[in-house]
Amino acid sequence: MPRIALVTCAPGPGISEDRDLPVLVRALAEAGAEASAEVWDDDGVDWAGFDLVVIRSTWDYSWRAAEFTAWAERCGAVTRLANPADVVRWNTDKRYLGDLAAAGVPVVETRYLAPGDALDLPDGHEYVVKPTSGAGARFAARYTPDERATAVTHLRRLHAEGFTAMVQPYVRGIDTTGERALQYVGGSLLHASRKGPVLAPGTPYDRRKVAHPGLTGWTPSAVEADVARRALACVPGGAEPLYARVDLVDGEDGLPRVMELELVEPNLFLWLHPESVPRVVEEMLRAAAR
Repeated sequence: MPRIALVTCAPGPGISEDRDLPVLVRALAEAGAEASAEVWDDDGVDWAGFDLVVIRSTWDYSWRAAEFTAWAERCGAVTRLANPADVVRWNTDKRYLGDLAAAGVPVVETRYLAPGDALDLPDGHEYVVKPTSGAGARFAARYTPDERATAVTHLRRLHAEGFTAMVQPYVRGIDTTGERALQYVGGSLLHASRKGPVLAPGTPYDRRKVAHPGLTGWTPSAVEADVARRALACVPGGAEPLYARVDLVDGEDGLPRVMELELVEPNLFLWLHPESVPRVVEEMLRAAAR
């Protein structure tokens, strides 16, 4: 009987409920595993006692990225961690988008402003400011050129807390074709979803956002699937990650671009795609047996 830990975080202000977690724990138990939900920063957990540790909803990690990646290194040293610690370290910093761009993957154009850099902001089009370590649109906001003073305040807050900021043009295609999330497990497409725009004009950066508004099922096009596969080919280590989510938006030319490649704690939306639960369980059991 394999022992599998599904890793989450302690409840707290601004932390969403993981609707998939109890479903997966129950489905794994029904498939013959000893499964439990564990909190990543609980010092009382013996990670070495598990055959597989799967990061699921550690949705507080982005404000404690160094602490979280150090935990991933320790955990990965004593048991099988999915996704592996080197992948976690690479993916917790959204500067990985530069690696994708260098490999020829179409991504949303991104500039990075570290603490101490000049506060150089676009002039002539809407743009988005957010931290390079973030989840659920936390500390993200959308600005027009006339809102520069507010955007500078946002940047200074990020820098004061030690974050590097990323600045992207606001991709107007989100308002019409939405953002598509292609989910993969064991290297193969599991299912896909589409959501509407998250960042409404004028919403303060420090206000909680609805991370997945208007979520519905989606059938990805061949072009979307190709862009997602090219992004996944850039994952360090050479092996297929146990799970992955590729978030795509349409550029000005109507072609898909990678907004994010989520390899740490992406919401799998199994509540929307219950038919996918057996596939996820099968791949977890296979990974635990390696």
